[in-house]
Order: sequence, then C-alpha cells, then structure tokens
Amino acid sequence: MRAAREGLTLRGVDDQANSGAARIDKWLWAVRIFKTRGLAASACQAGSVCCQGQPVKPARTVRAGEVFTLRHGLVLRTLEVLGVPRSRVGASLVPQFCVERTPPEEWEKARAHRVEQFLVREKGSGRPTKRDRRQLDELFGP
Repeated sequence: MRAAREGLTLRGVDDQANSGAARIDKWLWAVRIFKTRGLAASACQAGSVCCQGQPVKPARTVRAGEVFTLRHGLVLRTLEVLGVPRSRVGASLVPQFCVERTPPEEWEKARAHRVEQFLVREKGSGRPTKRDRRQLDELFGP
C-alpha cells in the first residue's frame, strides 16, 4: 500500500506494459477479434488459435512480429501482431496493433456459405412464397 502512495511501481506490475507482451486471449479481445475475453480463451482452449501450426493456450505470451492463425466460423484468419495495447482499443485504432493477412479466398468461402444457407429450403416446405421469390430476385437481380 505504501508503494502505491509513494508512486513506486511494484515488481511485476508494470513488467507487462514495458515488455510489450500480453496473453493471447487478452490480445484477441483487445484488438476486437472476439467480443469477450472468455470467448477468446474458449477459442484457444478448443485449438482454434495457432502459432506456427501449433495450438496455443490462452496464457501464451504475444509479442510484436508474431503471426497467428485462428478459425473464426468458416474463415481461417491470419493475423500479424504489430503491438500490444494496454486495454481494449477502439475499432479505428486496431490497425496500429494488428494486420489482417487473411487471403481473399477465405472471405469468399464465408460469403458463398451465407448465400447457400439462404437458398436452402427444408424438405417438404413447399414452393417459395411471393416474399421468398422477391428476396431471391433481390439477391440475384433481374
């Protein structure tokens, strides 16, 4: 308590900020890849987050220059770490801390799947309704 009043830093308190390192789950949350830190930790525990082809645990340290791949839905995202923020950053500041290296083909897979899901009808549901037809026409154009 006395150290805090006198403005002294305790050993280990500022080490993380000075070294430019953080836990992978905290970094994924801070750069807005996941909505909550718990979701980021769950993805790590499930083996969805990898570094150099090896799954990582949520407590793994992240440093600038590392490249991570993570399965986010159907997309296999590739992210390069540029820096480690102290806490969660706004969307406009995310490019200062990571670079998206995901190939365009991965994003196209997700778009194609979205369209397929829209077109799939349950067996026995009958013909498309007038509303369904309008939505299909809007999607594919005249």
